[in-house]
Amino acid sequence: MTMTDSVRTTAPTAPPTKGGGIGAATLFALALLAAVAPFGIDLYLSAFPAMTSELSTSATGVQLSLTAFLLGAGVGQVLFGPWSDRAGRMIPLLTGLALFIAASAVAVTAGSIELLVVARLAQGLGGAAGMVIGRAMILDRESGPAAARALNLMMMIGGVAPVVAPLTGSLLADTIGWRGLLSIVGALGLVALAATVLFVRESRPKAVRAAARTGARGSWSGLLRRGYVGHVLAFGFGMAIMMAYISASPFVYQDMIGLSAPQYGLAFAVNAIGLVGATAISSRLTKRYSIRTLTAAGLMISLLAVLAILVLTLAGAAAVWLMVPLFLAIAPLGLVFGNATALALSAVPPAATGAASAFLGLLQFVLAGVVAALVGVGGEATTLPLALTMLGAAVVALVGLAIGRTREEGEPE
Repeated sequence: MTMTDSVRTTAPTAPPTKGGGIGAATLFALALLAAVAPFGIDLYLSAFPAMTSELSTSATGVQLSLTAFLLGAGVGQVLFGPWSDRAGRMIPLLTGLALFIAASAVAVTAGSIELLVVARLAQGLGGAAGMVIGRAMILDRESGPAAARALNLMMMIGGVAPVVAPLTGSLLADTIGWRGLLSIVGALGLVALAATVLFVRESRPKAVRAAARTGARGSWSGLLRRGYVGHVLAFGFGMAIMMAYISASPFVYQDMIGLSAPQYGLAFAVNAIGLVGATAISSRLTKRYSIRTLTAAGLMISLLAVLAILVLTLAGAAAVWLMVPLFLAIAPLGLVFGNATALALSAVPPAATGAASAFLGLLQFVLAGVVAALVGVGGEATTLPLALTMLGAAVVALVGLAIGRTREEGEPE
């Protein structure tokens, strides 16, 4: 199998601007846009106890500020993605950034938990624009392996956020407090806005925008294409493997293995660095292997590691033995996310790229909420729910990858 297998599907419907390339500065700006939301989620978590006291609320109330952000980020993708198909990328993108920055200012000065929750909801809505439109802009410019390389590089840069944000927040929480941490989030939005104005240009041709407006029904029907549905499942449930791990990791590492909070942070960072490293490797391997092959390899390695976790759990092995298979289950997903995204978005008509990116992102957030509930079913006595949830997600992701394989890619059905 060659990398041309993944190119053939996009050739008939590629917009005129594809192949124009994405400069390093533009790619960095798009990665920064993708990192805004993760920083908004992770940076202030260590300040939750102080927020409870200062805002005279409960832990549930403070947790609601995070839930509101996640809800906004999910809904925002469905709003901004299709809008950018019709109106072009820049106006929705700048609108989203402006909303994010304004909501950040309100969040920093909020005197009540109710106002903070509303501000965080608006933050999530605005922050979603960068995630959904950034992916679409890459597919406006590139297709096939070139798109996969760009998406992998964007995710590699943006992937630093989950490593840096929790650590930075824990180090600064006592010094600058939760308002200071949310100020950093707002400042990051300002930097992203500046980078967008300086380095990002409209990537949506007027003719394609017009097609999205006049042929909306036909464009949206492209989201039912086998190639799109299958690869969205591969991406979404691959992401579910990681979200199950993230949701259960404090319990596994601290309660079961016995690591301290700093040791847990280090273990979490090691796995995150493995994921980022695999993403970097994937970007280089797209020059030698098809992006479908790389996606399948990542999911298969992850599946084997999850099976090892299940066997160790059923055998009653000491929890410390789970650290290696957990690393091997998460790191290979770096071969999956960028490549599966490229396969999914390349399978839809150019007029529906933003909508396709939106529903891909929405599935990510929905599954995050579902798996977070599933891994906690067994309480704190066993990792069996985690192992079964990750196993189910890995199997569905591989089935989705198989479903997404079409004749248009030059492969037999």
